[in-house]
Amino acid sequence: MNFEGVDSCFYVWINGSYIGYSQVSHMTSEFDVTDVLQDGTNTVAVLVMKWCDGSYLEDQDKFRMSGIFRDVYILKRPKQAISDYHIKTRIEDMLAKVEIEMKFYSPLNVKISIEDRNGAVVALGSIAEEGTAVLEIASPELWNTENPYLYKLILETENEVIVDHIALRKIEIKDQVIYLNGQKIKFRGVNRHDSDPVTGFTINPEQITTDLTLMKQHNFNAIRSSHYPNAPFFYEMCDKYGFMVIDEADIEAHGPFMIYRKEDTDYNRFKRWNEKIADDPVWEEAIVDRVKLMVERDKNRFCIVMWSMGNESAYGCNFEKALEWTKNFDPDRITQYESARYRNYDETYDYSNLDVYSRMYPALSEIQEYLDKDGSKPFLLVEYCHSMGNGPGDFEDYFQMIQDNDKMCGGFVWEWCDHAIAHGTAENGKTIYAYGGDHGEEIHDGNFCMDGLVYPDRTVHTGLLNTRMFIARQELFPITKKAENWCFITTWILMT
Repeated sequence: MNFEGVDSCFYVWINGSYIGYSQVSHMTSEFDVTDVLQDGTNTVAVLVMKWCDGSYLEDQDKFRMSGIFRDVYILKRPKQAISDYHIKTRIEDMLAKVEIEMKFYSPLNVKISIEDRNGAVVALGSIAEEGTAVLEIASPELWNTENPYLYKLILETENEVIVDHIALRKIEIKDQVIYLNGQKIKFRGVNRHDSDPVTGFTINPEQITTDLTLMKQHNFNAIRSSHYPNAPFFYEMCDKYGFMVIDEADIEAHGPFMIYRKEDTDYNRFKRWNEKIADDPVWEEAIVDRVKLMVERDKNRFCIVMWSMGNESAYGCNFEKALEWTKNFDPDRITQYESARYRNYDETYDYSNLDVYSRMYPALSEIQEYLDKDGSKPFLLVEYCHSMGNGPGDFEDYFQMIQDNDKMCGGFVWEWCDHAIAHGTAENGKTIYAYGGDHGEEIHDGNFCMDGLVYPDRTVHTGLLNTRMFIARQELFPITKKAENWCFITTWILMT
């Protein structure tokens, strides 16, 4: 029995028998219910709790709406079946090697075939025991954001057929520059929450299609799943539509640093934020578990080019362990964690498993200082151009720096949509949207979550049009002089 998303924790019974407990709101929980199901009618009871110890790790900027918000289903599998598989690809000149590591419940024969977009078989193989099968594809078609080419993978056993898709692409860092398929890339990204004014955190494929279509129309090529893993089908759709994705663990321990505001200085916040969770070994198992759950679930989605350890939780021994496990398990993807800069200044920490230097809302002078004095890792604007009110702004200056230096790998605008709850219709026929304080709550952040490039119903803000213009200019013309090309870009926008 699978629960793909329950906030924040829950207990399960079937036919009066206790099945188990789980937490981590945005991850799949699985229960073996074989022995308690009966022919005919079965009764499932689920007790969902609003708070648990995991809530300290789920302090994201969002509405607090508890409950079952993703799919729940019972999955029936043969006793002889594939229990897990991990797809890895290697691209060498005009040859692609597809390595499929298989695990079984019990030994069985598996026939493996790979088909191209037209249904032609391009590779065949088989495996009969746990291990790795290697297949080769000659003259492969590579996946990128403009040509999201997918091959079909078919795993056939005596009692079951599993169909998946493979994208052939290579993400790597050379000389502090990020490359996709051997080409330097810039992330033209946006941060996205699961949010809808009517359905809340419950998002279906049609809603995601709307988001991805609008993003494509406005020149984005990358998405950060801020600040938790999205529903599994989101990543399949990004494979198909052509988006590079930063997949982020369901970790944000934002609250504890508020303890130290009695002496409200940057030094005190930075130095002591990690004491309560990030650098306390008591939390190691919980933090590493959340990262493992994300990576294990999403390891076969090729749109994911980067793993994020979480958001705004400071740094310490627990994130060192999470990064170490991630790089050992999946060395072919990039890792990032912006909050690595918040640590105890009296301790020396390990950053060797962190691939990029990421920042939120830095001053341009800070970026230049890093490039001049350090520059040991690619620089990522994991959040920038906050879009609250009349925002975003400063695109011209940011894009100037991104375009001028190859170590600047781009950034992710904060954020995609306004968060609000639909509350009926006003006299003029428009939907009334409620946000912080509109439900009688005493503690709230006002309009702080109304900070998107689109309204809650996905009507376009002028800020999104502004973003589109600057991205288009960045792509069409090298930015070398701020006043250059304005007549050309204006003409292009009018034409399109």
